[in-house]
Amino acid sequence: MARAMPQPSFFKRLFSHDVAVDLGTANTLIYTHDQGIVLNQPSVVCFQKHAAIGRERVAAVGKEAKQLLGRVPVNLEAVRPMRHGVIANFAAAEHMIRQFVDMSSTRTRLGRRPSFTICVPAGATQVERRAIREAAVAAGAWKVNLIGESLASAVGAGLPVSEATGSMVVDIGGGTTEVGVIALGGMAYSGSIRVGGDQFDLAIVNYVRNVYGVVLGDQTAEHVKKTIGTAIRDVPTERINATGRSLDDGLPRTVQLTNHDIAEAIASPLAHVIGAVKAALESAPPELVTDIADAGIVLTGGGSLLGNLDRCLSDQIGLEVRLADEPLTCAVRGAGAASAVLDPHAFD
Repeated sequence: MARAMPQPSFFKRLFSHDVAVDLGTANTLIYTHDQGIVLNQPSVVCFQKHAAIGRERVAAVGKEAKQLLGRVPVNLEAVRPMRHGVIANFAAAEHMIRQFVDMSSTRTRLGRRPSFTICVPAGATQVERRAIREAAVAAGAWKVNLIGESLASAVGAGLPVSEATGSMVVDIGGGTTEVGVIALGGMAYSGSIRVGGDQFDLAIVNYVRNVYGVVLGDQTAEHVKKTIGTAIRDVPTERINATGRSLDDGLPRTVQLTNHDIAEAIASPLAHVIGAVKAALESAPPELVTDIADAGIVLTGGGSLLGNLDRCLSDQIGLEVRLADEPLTCAVRGAGAASAVLDPHAFD
């Protein structure tokens, strides 16, 4: 049974981790203890090029910048700085974080710069972790703590992370899937694969191109997934029209897709997610696996909102699988509350 997240004392709110950040491949979220979620924006930044002066300036970030993906004129460049949950373009990430911090009004607090607690994938290398720290400091943080995505998600989902009982969380983000087994405030198992919502979108694009001869844009594929996407075929048929470019003549062409098409399209990346969950159960200590068998598996992250994903995983693994409350914000809320329930060694 999920529990309410513990709330830190006034002293901890004042002097501990001020700002929690989920710096995701698809979306960036910022959370503060006092105000809750203060920012939820796509992880996209758009630059305007100035050839005459030899430098670029930020033209848009977040939702406004995402609308420009695939549509920008030659003097603009839309960039997604994050890939697989880590920084792929340092300069763009620094600009994006700085803008998001300004938008969320968390740059200063009581006359000082805030400290950040940032969620990171289990598979992030030391170089990638250092890049996240440096970008956050450049954006205004005086101190940066890193916390594993799975552990933060488990706290945000209200799981009993401090108890000896084992809990299992599967966090499916835009670029990664994190699988964690947690007990006694730490990770008994932590796994990460670079498969997430973006790979589902790409699989839909490839399927429609191969089956229907039409090339969809990434945002169109994402819209189709969110509207009728399903992880299983054994469901009533739903349909949606999607317009792309015909491979035959290059002209616009509209095709009608069904949710069964989407289930077939994403079968391959979904198999990797299922494999990651099975690998976690095979590697976790037997006593904790027994606890998981009793309590079930909790899904978090934006990718967990795929239709019937809980049923698909339950059928494949043979355990109860349920969706967390507010799965999109579990990680950032958990990162914000973590200092109240976890030992300092849980942070990197």
